Amino acid sequence: MRIKKMLAILTAAMMAVAVAGCSASTQGGSDTGKETGKEDAGAASEADGKEAEQAKDSNPAGDAGGLQGKSISLMTPYLGSVTTNQMVEYIEQKLKDAGAEVSVINTNNDFSQLASRLEDVVSAGTDGIVLVSADPGQLSNQLQDVFASGIPVFGCDSGFIEGMQVNATSDNYQMGELIVKYLFDDLMGGKGTVIALTHRPHPGVVKRCEAFDDLIKEYPDITLITEQHVPAEQPINDAQDIVENLLLANPDPDSITAIWAAWDEPAIGATQALQEAGRSQVLVTGVDGNEQAIALVKEGTNLKATVKQNFEGMAQIVYEQMDRYFKGEEIEKGELYAPATLITQENADAQ
Repeated sequence: MRIKKMLAILTAAMMAVAVAGCSASTQGGSDTGKETGKEDAGAASEADGKEAEQAKDSNPAGDAGGLQGKSISLMTPYLGSVTTNQMVEYIEQKLKDAGAEVSVINTNNDFSQLASRLEDVVSAGTDGIVLVSADPGQLSNQLQDVFASGIPVFGCDSGFIEGMQVNATSDNYQMGELIVKYLFDDLMGGKGTVIALTHRPHPGVVKRCEAFDDLIKEYPDITLITEQHVPAEQPINDAQDIVENLLLANPDPDSITAIWAAWDEPAIGATQALQEAGRSQVLVTGVDGNEQAIALVKEGTNLKATVKQNFEGMAQIVYEQMDRYFKGEEIEKGELYAPATLITQENADAQ
């Protein structure tokens, strides 16, 4: 009995040691597991951080996915124009920064080709179209097909027709009023003769010309000598040639008081023709506020004033509205205006 009792005590002691050993082993395993969990969590956090950085790098504009991977077609007939090119480049960069794939299509003043290219981009499955300095009225048949396909159409310094989303532009009629009144009142003193250099196929220029047409009726002592259409391909050279011929037809120094140009390039060409002919008394105004025009205003040449459009502001409006559209957010449809500024010799240095 004593031996059995001793064996029982010894067995119990051995079992206690075994249990204690198992308990220690289990606790050690648990502690190891906690540490491993922390390391895994840290690694996951670091990986998530790297992925976030990569996403940020691939989309520096901070876009939440609206434009990411979208195929956008920027279409214009006037890429040779300084201001049109400026708008295209700005929109293109903003869209690319937001992760969009961008195609720039220029048809060199050929609207029939622009209509054909519209059909091409629809067939290619573009996600969106931006018309830059292009009159949608001349593309109405093709645009109806675009609208029916569900592809959104935006305009930048273009016209607006029903079915489009947005056209960002200046208030061209207001700009026309601004420069015409400055020319007629401040520069001409309400009397004299004027030549108009225009390009009525462009929707913005049409509005400026309408302002000119309306206002000149209010100035009985101002006579319109002629209106001359300036082609868009080489407006500076063509305007220079046109004005040179008009100067030959009007040789008297006081026969021409002023030249009103509906945009800056013909105003620059007119100024060059007047300088070469020594007709420094003839006044010239333009619209757009491009760098060369502002420089001529600063220098005190025949070019006395222009209206500076906010082309970057227009492009920004288009980008913002496209971004909202592709995010599924509500947008402002119709014409949206970027403000314009009258530039004269008095404030040209500030530009």
